[in-house]
Amino acid sequence: MRGLNIRSAVRALLVDDDDHVLLVRFEFPNASAWALPGGGLEEGESPEDGLRRELHEELGLTDFEVGPHIWDRLHVIPITNTDYDGQRDRIHLVRTPHFEPEPTIGWDAMRAESVHEMRWWSHDEIARSRQLRFAPRRLAELFGHYIAHGAPIAPIETGV
Repeated sequence: MRGLNIRSAVRALLVDDDDHVLLVRFEFPNASAWALPGGGLEEGESPEDGLRRELHEELGLTDFEVGPHIWDRLHVIPITNTDYDGQRDRIHLVRTPHFEPEPTIGWDAMRAESVHEMRWWSHDEIARSRQLRFAPRRLAELFGHYIAHGAPIAPIETGV
């Protein structure tokens, strides 16, 4: 996207042994959305190192393997409290036993980043939640495809 200041970020499709996905709820002035955990990469940080840092800070998760890069998402919209015009997410699969997330940076810091809740979701719960917004918007379809067919051979562009 020529001329736009796009932030590089990394996120996880974090799936437990029962095929539930962990999502975080963002609250913005005009919208609420359930999204994949993760965040912006720091200067010179690799996607794997960034994902490890983000999942530790946001969820308290430390013992996990970073799986394959499965999805890409470009979201062009000004990011609150930054000079960015949008974000390019690189999404990796992370399989983990079920755990109760607890942010190591604390809930005040999470709320400062607009995150107000996190919970595990089944595919059916996402598919039935017509009134809620998910990011990516096609999360029910994409997650359902993953459950049925496994990780894609090459990353899929998710759309907004």
